[in-house]
Amino acid sequence: MANIKSAKKRIKVIEKKTALNRSRKSQIKTAIRRFEEAVASGNVQEAKEKFQYAQKKISQVAAKGTIHKNAASRKVAKLASKLNSMSA
Repeated sequence: MANIKSAKKRIKVIEKKTALNRSRKSQIKTAIRRFEEAVASGNVQEAKEKFQYAQKKISQVAAKGTIHKNAASRKVAKLASKLNSMSA
């Protein structure tokens, strides 16, 4: 355990940030999972709605710095290719 006051504060701040990042990543994973379930069911309209929601969540998390912008872009591109192959 840290003895210096500033180090104790950093530990508290890091714990808060870790919890927030974990929550945000979980939201992304849930959105992606729901999109993939819609794709698996074959419902194009529902898949489009879930894609838009997942894209929005991924962009928000990338803007906050939880994941890298290129990683977010890669995830969105992967989802878009699944949606395009489904509707084609």
